Amino acid sequence: MIFSSGTAEISPLLAVSVAAEPLAAFLTNSIFVAAVVTGLILLAARKATTNMQLVPHKAQNFFEFVVEFLYNQVEAIVGKHVAPRAFPLLATIFIFIVSANWFGLVPGVGTIGWGHGSGFFVDHVTRPVLRPATADLNMTLGIAICAMFVWFWLTMRELGPWGFVKHTFAPKGGMTGIVALVLAPIFFFVGVIELISIAFRPVSLSLRLFGNLFAGENLLHAMGDLGHTIGLGPVPAFITSVLIPVPFYFLEILVGLLQAIVFALLCAVYIKLSTTHDEEHH
Repeated sequence: MIFSSGTAEISPLLAVSVAAEPLAAFLTNSIFVAAVVTGLILLAARKATTNMQLVPHKAQNFFEFVVEFLYNQVEAIVGKHVAPRAFPLLATIFIFIVSANWFGLVPGVGTIGWGHGSGFFVDHVTRPVLRPATADLNMTLGIAICAMFVWFWLTMRELGPWGFVKHTFAPKGGMTGIVALVLAPIFFFVGVIELISIAFRPVSLSLRLFGNLFAGENLLHAMGDLGHTIGLGPVPAFITSVLIPVPFYFLEILVGLLQAIVFALLCAVYIKLSTTHDEEHH
């Protein structure tokens, strides 16, 4: 059973609408939050890299630590040859996703807006002013598609079109002669499966991130609305809406970090798998 509230369709099984709410033309609450997160990241980077000193100040020291740590992790996965070109993508993905995930836990994100009830106490917010960016499938799918475009560019740069075809369909392990000829149909079939898996990578990447963050958002809202659900009065319901979600916030902090790591790590592995053949010659 579905009921409509404003412009969003909400199921009773979900505390939050799947669709983002429009704030203005071509601007939804999730896109607005993504722009805010991006601006905060840029401001932090600007502050850390302005007036850089030989003895770094705290902001510069933290910024250099993050960059060096992430670069070492990328280099360990994709190799020294590809790391300089893959690092901007992978570092940007990780920093933006973890920042967006954690920004979604800031009090007021998803809880300030229009809903059922009247006065100060609102039973349930159905049209929030702010929505976690990564809880919107459009955002996670856009990130995944951009990552695959960069993956394609790196692959073509390292292997070339014919090299990619050989890497995907040719017998592996330097196999030649009659054995390679006999096993060629098997490797061709495996290559077709590989192409299908490549085509589905944006879907799996985006749905994994969206599903975890959207589920976490629903969990926090459900716990916050528990007082209203069991029929407590306005004041006890308000108190429980503050206290009950607290343990789940710590869980979502961990989930937000893990999902950023998984997304960036999978992108790094995809790059490594498609450039390994060329890497062996450097």
